[in-house]
Amino acid sequence: MVEWTDSERAIITSIFSNLDYEEIGRKSLCRCLVVYPWTQRYFGGFGNLYNAETILCNPLIAAHGTKILHGLDRALKNMDDIKNTYAGLSLLHSDKLHVDPDNFRLLADCLTVVIAAKMGPAFTVETQVAWQKFLSVVVSALGRQYH
Repeated sequence: MVEWTDSERAIITSIFSNLDYEEIGRKSLCRCLVVYPWTQRYFGGFGNLYNAETILCNPLIAAHGTKILHGLDRALKNMDDIKNTYAGLSLLHSDKLHVDPDNFRLLADCLTVVIAAKMGPAFTVETQVAWQKFLSVVVSALGRQYH
């Protein structure tokens, strides 16, 4: 179990309270698919992902990015038990979808870049530390069924 300080909880809650899920979700997933093109293989049913422009304009990618952020809400609401909260998602991604667990980290990195850009100077060192701790716990929980 991860120990969270009151400050870390407040920072994570604050980030989520100011998120535009549609914008940040779309931008994060698009960035991941463009910067790490091998991750596109999991989205074969999403249509043309030929180049950055088609990825950025793809409504299915945008919707899935939003879905991912709403999935992070579950971690926020269950910060003291993220591992069990994501047990089903971990099983789905490992057994059914066969997603390489390293892709969770890549997406987390892209999400961090997008949020940092959106927050600007408000994305302080302390904010980054808390945010990356949160995402590392989520990534670990999602990769749990792979071990």
